[in-house]
Amino acid sequence: MITIRITLAGMVMLLAGLPAIAQTDDKELLNQAQALFQPLPKDMATPQVPVTTERVALGRLLFFDPRFSIDGNVGCVTCHQPALYGTDGRPRSIGVKSRPHPRHAPSVLNAALQFVIHWRGDRVDAEDQVVQSLLLPITSGQPDETALLARVNSFPGYAPLFKSAFPADPEPVSRRNMALAIGAFERTLVTPSRFDDYLKGNVDALSAGERAGLAKFIEVGCVACHSGPGVGGGMYQKFGVMEDYWKATQSDPIDKGRADVTNDDADLYMFRVASLRNVAMTPPYFHDGSVATLPEAVKVMARVQLGVRLEDKDVGDIVSFLASLTGPLPPDFATAPVLPPGPVPPTK
Repeated sequence: MITIRITLAGMVMLLAGLPAIAQTDDKELLNQAQALFQPLPKDMATPQVPVTTERVALGRLLFFDPRFSIDGNVGCVTCHQPALYGTDGRPRSIGVKSRPHPRHAPSVLNAALQFVIHWRGDRVDAEDQVVQSLLLPITSGQPDETALLARVNSFPGYAPLFKSAFPADPEPVSRRNMALAIGAFERTLVTPSRFDDYLKGNVDALSAGERAGLAKFIEVGCVACHSGPGVGGGMYQKFGVMEDYWKATQSDPIDKGRADVTNDDADLYMFRVASLRNVAMTPPYFHDGSVATLPEAVKVMARVQLGVRLEDKDVGDIVSFLASLTGPLPPDFATAPVLPPGPVPPTK
């Protein structure tokens, strides 16, 4: 995997070419926004990972079904709840047998668009995240793949759905196919917002206050890391470029970030930059959920990443802009499906 880093000097170089924006110059602001961001795609399929109707339908059921975990009560939806915009609202998630996760669960919405999954980049893509989670002690608790698949096969309604989704596979019910199906569903969870309409040329899709916030977001330097269609999610960055992050967040314990994955001191306190899509709906913030509100998170990021202490008005404007990144929930995510019935009890 390629590690992408950006230094403070790199930030300065990125921003040096951007002219200052007068808040009344809507055309120039739109031009700059279109150069920095892109509208969300229709879905997040790739040539290597197709999204078929059958896989999505199966993946939706598997995503919402908690019965495959060791206790039958924890599934993808436990940490990625529709009512909380694909998060669980906890600083750190709780898995099977009340086992705590070490980090905050980021939103699953638009997540497959990110260049890696998880805060430390220890999952390559959505499918890799699922295939590993299906056997992890925290997220599943199942001892091995045999036990996992025995649980799946105990629900007779799933077998024909796997066969339909993977017709060329002689053994369609597999851990890998579970991951491919759930990944296909997650790749449909795209939430375009008014900001996408704005990027397509409709200046009035954002209010004057939101446009002022966008201008400030660009001027301050947030766009050095938060750009692209996800408004972030495209690189690693050290959390605490200008000062130690835990001094501002009061984080305890102090997380070493990607360095714990790579054993490379150059990766100390490096995390995947968060996507800011739907950020107004997904508190608390950062890898450890250490900051409860979005205005405070904006202040912390300006301080520890850019060395800037923002005035309250600037914070308010930026928060106003960030609210424009909230899109409606996909219908197939907003409503839980009817799950296949449970195992048929043995005859006496």
